[in-house]
Amino acid sequence: MSVPYGETVMTGNAEAVRSGATRQPSGHDHGRETGRSARPVLTATLGAATISWSAILVTLAHQGAATTAFLRCALAVPALLVLAIIEQRRLGPRPLAGRLYAIVAGVFLAIDLVLWNHAIADVGAGVATVLGNLQVLFVALLAWLLLKERPGSRYLVVLPVVVTGVVLVSGVVGSGAAGEHPAAGIGYGIGTSAAYAVFLLIIRQTAGQTPHVAGQLADATVGAAAGSLVIGMLTGGVRVAVGWPAFGWLVMLALLSGTLGWLLITSSLPKLPAAVSSLLLLLQPAGSLVLADVVLGQHPTLIQVTGAVLVCVGVLAVTWNRSPRSAPTA
Repeated sequence: MSVPYGETVMTGNAEAVRSGATRQPSGHDHGRETGRSARPVLTATLGAATISWSAILVTLAHQGAATTAFLRCALAVPALLVLAIIEQRRLGPRPLAGRLYAIVAGVFLAIDLVLWNHAIADVGAGVATVLGNLQVLFVALLAWLLLKERPGSRYLVVLPVVVTGVVLVSGVVGSGAAGEHPAAGIGYGIGTSAAYAVFLLIIRQTAGQTPHVAGQLADATVGAAAGSLVIGMLTGGVRVAVGWPAFGWLVMLALLSGTLGWLLITSSLPKLPAAVSSLLLLLQPAGSLVLADVVLGQHPTLIQVTGAVLVCVGVLAVTWNRSPRSAPTA
């Protein structure tokens, strides 16, 4: 089990605390601790911004649900394996149990990716965005029940504001479109949130047991690729041969979102409370809104812009001026 956020940066002072030392941290020490505590937040934010490209690249590739899920993972594996080998030479091998857990997490990621694409087709992109981001609720609940990480009061106050922002960003408000199969789409959407939450929690817990990041993500991505392929074969919806330019967009998706974005996120997960890390990932739909405007010419409405502002302000309210003393504990 990973060490609660804030405890890792306080380890160096543990002996002083146990011995009864009463030295108060100087301004320099406090600034250094605050800087350390801010780094995981910044890293997770950059990761969320990077994976914001996912929706844009999936749209440009225009492939089936299982095909997109499989190729975005399979194409990321070679780069991640190279990084994992370099990392292992520097840090040594990883425990077998951690590797197996990462592969299991990848299977849940495969379920998430496939269900997410089905939800978009059945219930529409707007509602699917809302349902897909219910992971913030699942993560907070599971972390509370299983890991005894009680969300802080600031998180509980801000959560409804951020969820409202996600609803507004999705375009549900002011749009009468509900997709062709709303009931099935809602089921897919809830399923993708649950699967995504399990993936995040497993990766977070196993990543906290080792300094390896690339190796952990490589194993998870292998599991996701295998899971997506199996799901695609069972449903008859996977194609390996994809022509240009779709293949090029999927390569970009694999390298940008599947590799760079998730390396940033994986490295920050064990250093943050589960609820806060899942909240930071809600920056993704706001980022996708901006990118859709710039890249695809899909201009957001005033309501969507308002929702993006609510998401950003809410996340900022939870993470602003976080220090080891103020961070929620498990």
